[in-house]
Amino acid sequence: MSKALKENYIIRIKSQIEQDGETEQVELMTRGSFTMREGSYYITYRETETTGYEGCVTTLKLAADSSRVAMLRFGPQSSQLIIEKGRRNLCHYETGYGSVTLGVTADSIECGLNAKGGVARFSYLLDGDVSTLISKNSLEVTVTHVN
Repeated sequence: MSKALKENYIIRIKSQIEQDGETEQVELMTRGSFTMREGSYYITYRETETTGYEGCVTTLKLAADSSRVAMLRFGPQSSQLIIEKGRRNLCHYETGYGSVTLGVTADSIECGLNAKGGVARFSYLLDGDVSTLISKNSLEVTVTHVN
């Protein structure tokens, strides 16, 4: 029996992608769940047609000490990005054109979350190999409890 997702938080995500000299900004607001377990905050929400990942569920796992972020997407287009300070990780990513392996390097991670919610910001670089920068990505995630 699957556990229902308790969507008692408003999740606001502002993202900015810098690629080929151009900057694209997207803002998403949705309902989702928020919890803390074993030194990490978990933010989970359902993707929609608007994001291009309809049918998927995304979980952001943010280390309370700001050392690491995992972006996990489950469903038809699953992916896993691990963003760690001082380390380049190879990650699996599903796109509309098929799956790719990308290098992911943290630029900055700030976890300003607490038991009631808050704001987390992180940015990272995506590369095709060490010498080929694909994009610089920045996210600001705001979590607010809904009564």
